[in-house]
Amino acid sequence: MKTIIPSLDSKRFPPISPASRQLRLLYATVIGILLSATSLTLVNAQDQHDHHSHGEMKKPEAPKIFLDKSPRVVEYQLKRLDNQRLLMVERETSDAKYIPVYSAILIRVGMTAQYREEALLALAELKEADPFTILIDGISKLDPKKLDDRKTSAQLIQMSLNRMPSELLAAADTLKDASISSKEMVRIFAFAALLTAEQGDLCFSLATKSDDALASLLNAFEFATDSGEKNKQMPAVINALRSNDNLLIKNAAIRSLRFMTKDSEQRFLILAELFGNDALRNEATKALLTIPLEKRPDRPVEQLASKLVRFAEETPAADRTSDNFVDAMQLADQLLSALPTDIARALRGRLDAVTVRMIRIRTVEEEMRYDVPYFVVQAGKPVQIVLENHDLMPHNLVISEPGTLKEVAQAGLQAGPSGGTGGLAYVPDSRKVLFATGPVPSDSQERLTFEAPDEPGEYPYVCTFPQHWYRMYGVMVVVNDLEAWLKAPVEPANPVGNNRSFVQSWTVRDLENELDAGLKGRSLEIGKRLFNEASCLGCHRLNNEGGEIGPDLSRVVAKWKGNRRELLREVLEPSHRVDDAYQMQKVLTVDGQTFTGIKIAEDDEKVLLMASPEAKEPTSIPQDDIEAMVPSAISMMPKALLDQYTKDEIFELLSYIEKSQQTE
Repeated sequence: MKTIIPSLDSKRFPPISPASRQLRLLYATVIGILLSATSLTLVNAQDQHDHHSHGEMKKPEAPKIFLDKSPRVVEYQLKRLDNQRLLMVERETSDAKYIPVYSAILIRVGMTAQYREEALLALAELKEADPFTILIDGISKLDPKKLDDRKTSAQLIQMSLNRMPSELLAAADTLKDASISSKEMVRIFAFAALLTAEQGDLCFSLATKSDDALASLLNAFEFATDSGEKNKQMPAVINALRSNDNLLIKNAAIRSLRFMTKDSEQRFLILAELFGNDALRNEATKALLTIPLEKRPDRPVEQLASKLVRFAEETPAADRTSDNFVDAMQLADQLLSALPTDIARALRGRLDAVTVRMIRIRTVEEEMRYDVPYFVVQAGKPVQIVLENHDLMPHNLVISEPGTLKEVAQAGLQAGPSGGTGGLAYVPDSRKVLFATGPVPSDSQERLTFEAPDEPGEYPYVCTFPQHWYRMYGVMVVVNDLEAWLKAPVEPANPVGNNRSFVQSWTVRDLENELDAGLKGRSLEIGKRLFNEASCLGCHRLNNEGGEIGPDLSRVVAKWKGNRRELLREVLEPSHRVDDAYQMQKVLTVDGQTFTGIKIAEDDEKVLLMASPEAKEPTSIPQDDIEAMVPSAISMMPKALLDQYTKDEIFELLSYIEKSQQTE
């Protein structure tokens, strides 16, 4: 049985109502960071001209902006520009007249980190102010009620927290003033910075001034980067939870417990008590899901599992498709796996009588992977997979026969965007494909309901969009006795043969001081092996070999002219700079259709997008049909690609890229 249930919560991008059709495109950048497709042609505009003969993408002329007009007129002129043309406006740090240009770049939706940082430093110089004052001013201009503005605020907050704690501490007075701002995101920014600077006690002292301030502090735990300080403040958070009657604050306190790592048993006990409170249950469930299984106390686990089963039985059938219900069932499933077999079997039998077994799988933003490497189901029983896409590009999930992952993924490449099975994009018409979702856009979900195969085995699941299968896969383990397997679980084999495990979430700061010494004496043979193992050739060319989905690495090395730190940053932080030639566009039409791709041409009548490397022709979209066209600030190259490699291996890889450039 194969059943595909449409997404229950797909989010439409907010419509734009400009004065005329011609202004639709110009106002598009207020829409926000939208999804982009990884499976896109990443050759430059001239190459696309050569291959497709549709005309060269003409670089727009630098706009003429009259900076000597009133602030309102200048703002209006800049607002009319898309991101590419905004970046073409003349700007320099020698004259205050350029302040509006830098201000627009700093807070523009879809702008990459490289240009935000440039704008931040320029504004600090021009205004003779510290960067935190500049960031506060920028965040205050954004509307947190708009999803895209809130995302941009979060990016600016993250930019500030990437600075050294000593810098944050030096700005304490500025941050203290910001903590009592009337703007919610400004308050969150101030408290997140102070928490990162290990000033948690000061934060709670400042937060006593109002309920709004306390709620903002509790919400700042999500952004703060110092886990030690967050753990230290757990007693204060628990006190806020227990002593305040404001439900907003109670739920914010519960949410902040997700971002702590110590005293797991205590957190479990506190949160389990809150499950019976209708107003707090949903946040408590989400927080309970973050506590590792091995750190949950035994007896309360059984009690909470019983409550969850009773909750499922009492929930009306119409409400059993909500996200909150799925959260509860995910928690129930986790808890049952920790109970004695006879108790777990009895409770699961009651669950099976009222709902199907639910498996939630999320995509990890910017990393091109699922958050669930494998899950287990009982043979012949109904299953529902909830695929949530939190990435900025579309993904799908295709389950196939054991041992066929690579074959199905490559067949999906041939099926292309029109698809095979049911017309689904990149899903081949093959008996080896058992179940499949359609493409799931950003911030959307799709539910896939089916009966598990009767034959036990390890059934791979994969995203079949071009080149995604290298990293985006997992295994559905089918067993005859679910409870017995859960008592003695056996991790399935990696379906693509990758036996590497997580090493570290590498940052530029971790490696930059050792680059020169670290690259000395490295082996070309080892570097080439690692280059191939990391699947770099699937997207990039080097030594006249490889794919064309990403930039030619020899050109990247030449661009930085021996600046090894920037080369390292290109690898570890691919979204810091996104070349115009590789920036994805999302087009939303007036009738609700969505198109993604690289813009290869545009005139007054149409826009041409290349949707994938295999597309024989670009997609032509009439200008009159366009509601919005928005660039993505996120690179299609995933981050965390080298988190399974050691420091020495990273140096071997960088040395190989560098030496290959020298020998060409």
